[in-house]
Amino acid sequence: MSAQQIQRGEGSLPVYRQISEILRQEIQNLYKAADRLPAETELALRFHVNRHTLRRAIDKLVAEGLVVRRHGKGVYVLDPAIDYAIGRRTRFTETLEAQGVTTQSRVIRKQVVLARGGVAARLQVSEGTKVIFLETLREVDGKPFCIISHFLPLQAFPQVLESYDQGSLHAFLQAHCNTQVQRNKSLISAVLPEADDAELLNIPRNLPILRVKSINVISDSQQPAEYVVTRFRGDATQLSVQP
Repeated sequence: MSAQQIQRGEGSLPVYRQISEILRQEIQNLYKAADRLPAETELALRFHVNRHTLRRAIDKLVAEGLVVRRHGKGVYVLDPAIDYAIGRRTRFTETLEAQGVTTQSRVIRKQVVLARGGVAARLQVSEGTKVIFLETLREVDGKPFCIISHFLPLQAFPQVLESYDQGSLHAFLQAHCNTQVQRNKSLISAVLPEADDAELLNIPRNLPILRVKSINVISDSQQPAEYVVTRFRGDATQLSVQP
């Protein structure tokens, strides 16, 4: 598409919105994930606009999650955001593989720690109670997708410390601990990643992530079974909250 297709004058959409729509169509039809868009100077010349107008058009695409700016490198096309449902019985593996993608779970660390502060309060255990701290990296189609930190009472779930090494933790709890859990409460926020998380997720530290803090309870007794902090790649995730 050329500059001649940009409409100017009364009654026309703002020029930057017209440019963003043209680029959106080209991204969907001509580009693939990780492709680099032409430089801003080149696009500004193509559309006969100044760089400020061109940047507003790119900003709109960034806000929509179609592209990402990488400092000193340019603007790159992103993979389409993956829908991740947050519901009472959400399971990572089942939820994503139902969309036709492959998932993989890798244990980063697994150790016994003493519950303090917010962890103790959310699990409704005394300060100093031994809990399992399990951290996993989840991948989708071979790419980092999220990091999950799990806190579980050691006394209730020693099998996790002894035997869990991959796959769905909730399926493991059901199979090996005869325990079915469900989500009780989740808090979602957008934050900048810590250095370790950014490295594991393979993203720059100035790219926001979606952090979800959840309390999962035993289905029968409603007793807290797990406190979870999940950090999703903000450029790859679209959260869908379900009752």
